[in-house]
Amino acid sequence: MGAGKVRYIEYSGSGLQFSLGQSPNPDAPWPKFNAKSYTRSINYEIPQSRQVLVRTQAENPPHGGGQQPLVGEQTQTLIALGSMPWDPEMEIWITPHGFLKAAAANKATISQQTVDGKVYNVLSYMAQGKYRVNGYINAQKMVEKVETWIDNPVVGDMLVEAIYSGYKDAGGGVMFPSKIIEKQGGYPVLDLDVAEVKLNIPVTIDAPPAPAPVVVTSEKIADGVWYLTGGTHHSVVVAFSDHIVVVEGPQSEARATAVIAEAKKLVPNKPIRYLVNTHHHWDHSGGLRRFVSEGATIVTHQINQKYYEKTLALPHTLNRDRLTDTKTPAKFETLTDMKVLTDGARVMELYHVEGSGHNDAIIMAFLPKENILIEADLFTPPADRATPPPEPRSVYAVNLRENLERLKLNYQTVLPLHGRKSDRAELLKFAKQ
Repeated sequence: MGAGKVRYIEYSGSGLQFSLGQSPNPDAPWPKFNAKSYTRSINYEIPQSRQVLVRTQAENPPHGGGQQPLVGEQTQTLIALGSMPWDPEMEIWITPHGFLKAAAANKATISQQTVDGKVYNVLSYMAQGKYRVNGYINAQKMVEKVETWIDNPVVGDMLVEAIYSGYKDAGGGVMFPSKIIEKQGGYPVLDLDVAEVKLNIPVTIDAPPAPAPVVVTSEKIADGVWYLTGGTHHSVVVAFSDHIVVVEGPQSEARATAVIAEAKKLVPNKPIRYLVNTHHHWDHSGGLRRFVSEGATIVTHQINQKYYEKTLALPHTLNRDRLTDTKTPAKFETLTDMKVLTDGARVMELYHVEGSGHNDAIIMAFLPKENILIEADLFTPPADRATPPPEPRSVYAVNLRENLERLKLNYQTVLPLHGRKSDRAELLKFAKQ
């Protein structure tokens, strides 16, 4: 394949891109977008990689993939460096030439396997002494598939597969595929038709800023109600007579641990009895395992229960978390249309948001005594309150307003789980048809 001749490579093309963990329901594949253009530049010597993707909306009806349906184009840039954790770095080493270089450097072993009637030579090695990488070499001596596993806060040890076909000479005997399909979590995340390959043009990639530390700050909204922010994803803590309810355990074990610590500081000597989960998207359910290990009951829409029972039981050997050690059984209380949590004095009402294009089973929380609405992803106020509403208006916000009118909820304060605190007037401004 000419891997020894390749120091730098840049390949580009178009096809489809899929948003990992953002399906409309737990049984659906990741929502797809048109990859109008895709370019990956790799320096194998340092090593570094830069991916630039320009995407447009593809689904009809539009499931936004964790955001509003795209209007026009969106550009995403992802950087991977050899000094990073395996999750981003593996994108360098699952490329055909990257795999062969890493297999040679790590003294890979070889075996034979038959898959669907085809015999492969399989090269295997351990990356960073922890992550298994297997490359399937076909009868034409081309890398047909590379697989590895990465840690994911929802599904644990997650399989990543890169499948290559249609090899052509990219110059000087260096072979490169014309078709690339990458899968994560069992579903495609990239389906690329390669149009151009450039070899050994020096690539220099600026390192991205270091990840922001996990910070949780709290703002008292009403007696016994706090808004926990400090990052891109928020939670709400509500004190009941003898327990705590937390709305949303997002992102990761680290974020959930910080939210739990803040909740206990705000409301000492009361257990967290319930964790209200608005929907199953991975950025909103990545902290569920930590709340289960705390003994909290997950309150979610009923279509999520079987999915969570399955995912919470999956192995997390690559990054052991607290639930791996405590083995606390998961407890659930579910709703279809509506559910009430109350201690006789404080009331929290939970409602299914019907007809949402963002998620089939998304729920919102309402505190009727305090006139507080808590919602995720349907209305995200801009940083500057003076920013005018987008055109066309957010279909998710319009749908949220229609549900609020249908239910006749007298909300005044809005606590979005992205963005900032808002109110009824601003929500209505962004949700006018």
